[in-house]
Amino acid sequence: MQNSSIVTNVKITNPKNAEAFINALDEAANAPYKKMERGEPHILTDHEEIRKLMERRRNVQSE
Repeated sequence: MQNSSIVTNVKITNPKNAEAFINALDEAANAPYKKMERGEPHILTDHEEIRKLMERRRNVQSE
């Protein structure tokens, strides 16, 4: 998990855009935090299942 934060300079010259940016920051700060749930890991031992998984992975990467 990342522990660092992103720091950048933002230059907004239009008051309407500044207000929209501030509203977006407020909404993000007030949004509820959802913790990710992780299931039990599934360990593949069947050679055919591993082949199928790797084939699907190759297909996705080639797209």
